[in-house]
Amino acid sequence: MLALAGFLTIGVFLAGVLSRRVSVLLALTVVPVVAALAVGAAPRLGELIGKGLTTVAPVAIMITFAVLYFCLMIDAGLFDPAVRRILRWAGGDPLKITVGTAALTVLVALDGDGASTFLITVSALLPIYQRMGMRRLVLAGVVALGAGVMNLVPWGGPTARAMAALNADSGRIFLPLLPAMLAGIAWVLVAAWLIGRAERKRIGVLDLDGPAAAVERTRAERVRYWANVVLTLALVAALLAQVAKLEVLFVGAFVLALLINRPKWSQQQELFDKHGHNVVLVTTMIFAAGVFTGILSGTGMIEAMARALVSVVPDWAGGALPALTALTGMPLSLVFTPDAYYFGVMPVLAETSAALGGDPAEIARAALLGQMTTGFPLSPLTASTFILVGMAGVDLGEHQRFAFKWAFGTTVVMTAVALAVGAI
Repeated sequence: MLALAGFLTIGVFLAGVLSRRVSVLLALTVVPVVAALAVGAAPRLGELIGKGLTTVAPVAIMITFAVLYFCLMIDAGLFDPAVRRILRWAGGDPLKITVGTAALTVLVALDGDGASTFLITVSALLPIYQRMGMRRLVLAGVVALGAGVMNLVPWGGPTARAMAALNADSGRIFLPLLPAMLAGIAWVLVAAWLIGRAERKRIGVLDLDGPAAAVERTRAERVRYWANVVLTLALVAALLAQVAKLEVLFVGAFVLALLINRPKWSQQQELFDKHGHNVVLVTTMIFAAGVFTGILSGTGMIEAMARALVSVVPDWAGGALPALTALTGMPLSLVFTPDAYYFGVMPVLAETSAALGGDPAEIARAALLGQMTTGFPLSPLTASTFILVGMAGVDLGEHQRFAFKWAFGTTVVMTAVALAVGAI
């Protein structure tokens, strides 16, 4: 009963969002509430929602101040020199911009944290896309591809969970996947080239030399500019070093940025009036996602779905189980949270594989080829997804429709290489 209710809840949610018949906000809140009532969880509904909201509250706080911080930096012209240099290198060519976006994302995503990757890359590149007249969907999609494949790093969430679940080290779980990961990076660059070629065909190669000219700054403006540079570099370094929680870092950085750029209340009010609606839209989605995950987890639907999926695997499929795990992992990112999958589904699959004569570590490696790696930037079950679409200013359903085939292509390429080298 719980498993069926869970699958129906996910199905109705995805159908509503992808068809654009209902808003993401309504789908994330109304659908799970109706499901909770249907399975008899009405007396605990407030408790479930409250727990889900508490879980996502730190993320909502972080994104509030992160969006305000980077909006302030964009207004202050922090990224203008980088925009001019990239435009000069690209020569107004959308293809070069998209390939550069993929390469930059792969480098930034070495920290293994999707939230900081999206905050840094989208903030730096969005002015360029706006300047070029390129679609924001392209920015969100290419960044999602780069961040997805890099989420395989051992210090990233999925790999760390897989190692913990099987009590294995990175030498057993991650290193055999290194060739597949490198192939995935190569595919991301190829995909960015293909997407960029289509974007070039749509808008052409633009001549932006004149409008991209540098603007002369006053002495005070130069001082503020370099203060912003130092502050942002310090923030990025702190994010990468994980010296404190993300929300703490962004609150502190935003307060300092206000003192540097908008010390007067009237100036601060102007900032809030200009960008406050962006903050409200993103944080509302994050809290709605908290309702969704709180109900599905608290009612036991996710656990029941995990058991149901494992129970349908026939004995004869043992040899193909790693490949099936790899290819289904990316779509299942839309259904299972990383904790639910790696601590609920994957161990049972690993035990099933061992009982059929396979290596449990192969299942862990297979799972990493898609579940909350290539799939996490599209999943409504991770707050990072809402950071990405919120910062880029795109609709979640449109983002999923645009990026799904490219992200699944990454999983297919990595799975093929993993099979070829005997990793799975």
